[in-house]
Amino acid sequence: MTDDIAEIARQLGERAEEVCRRYLPAGRREGACWRVGDLHNTPGRSLFVRLDGPSSGARSRGRWRDMATGEYGDLIDLIRAACGYSSLADALDEARAILRIPRASKASGAHTSDSYGDTRTSYNSAAAIRRMIAASTPIVGTLAETYLRSRDLEPSTGRDGLRFHPACAYRDSQTGRFSRHATMLGLVTNLQGQVTGVHRTYLSCDGASKAQVENPRRSLGAIRGNAVRFGEVIDVAAAGEGIETLLAIRTLLPNLPALAALSASNLAALALPMSLRRLYIALDRDAAGARALENLSTRAKDVGIQPILLRPLAKDFNADLIAMGRDAALGNLCRQLVCDDAQRLLCIPPRVQGVRHAEV
Repeated sequence: MTDDIAEIARQLGERAEEVCRRYLPAGRREGACWRVGDLHNTPGRSLFVRLDGPSSGARSRGRWRDMATGEYGDLIDLIRAACGYSSLADALDEARAILRIPRASKASGAHTSDSYGDTRTSYNSAAAIRRMIAASTPIVGTLAETYLRSRDLEPSTGRDGLRFHPACAYRDSQTGRFSRHATMLGLVTNLQGQVTGVHRTYLSCDGASKAQVENPRRSLGAIRGNAVRFGEVIDVAAAGEGIETLLAIRTLLPNLPALAALSASNLAALALPMSLRRLYIALDRDAAGARALENLSTRAKDVGIQPILLRPLAKDFNADLIAMGRDAALGNLCRQLVCDDAQRLLCIPPRVQGVRHAEV
């Protein structure tokens, strides 16, 4: 059955622009890609579908990625989401109709499974997210804790935003095959505290690293504007892209609430709490991170929030923590804080004078 799925995806790729015009008509062709806001046909440019390329592989025709959420897949996934089908089997039937391939016989005993390993379950839906969370546990004593400690991160600082799933299903989008892996779940919530999505970090069997799969990080659900949250935000908080970056800051400053936006484009679109008066923005040293920083800083200033840049010495603050150790990494971080915040967060020894900060 997996070979059938891969062949259907390949044939759809040969007609990628036709599929896009049918299911994502709010988009348009830009060079070798179709651009649209998301899988629900919202106008915009966040999601792209490859219209040219090889017939197989990560850059093949029909492969798509949503830069705001990190989600990606093939045209079967796209059809399923665009049509709101409750099972992969329904999406395959739709794809066969486009390609004029006879439908699979129901009497043959064959069945298909979705990304969660269950038949006839929801794709990118609240029900699927609820099932995933229901099967999870707190991270204490799990491989998720092992993974965080392998990154020199303090797991207790992330316990309110993280869960552990012992066997979360993973679908290889190139072959259609499924496997199961221990997984660290990040709970994506909105400003009202409602869970809108999950971020999955698939782990190796011993928890010492990420799983050896095509993409060990995936997001599901309504991600844009929302975040994985650590600690209660009142008037001061930190924000950045990755969970590990923000947990590194929390490991050094456990009393500083933090928001992990999961991607550069979502960091730029992050919804800001009304109570905030100062926002520390953790820089990722790449072009996308710099643009996100500029956009978020402008939005923060427009609503009366003071944005302050936090610069790592390496590529991010988790890399700093691993390379420099806690004391040196903490010293670099503290020098960038407003003095009142540094004192309140208890990160500055009394002998240290002249705390500096860099406003964006």
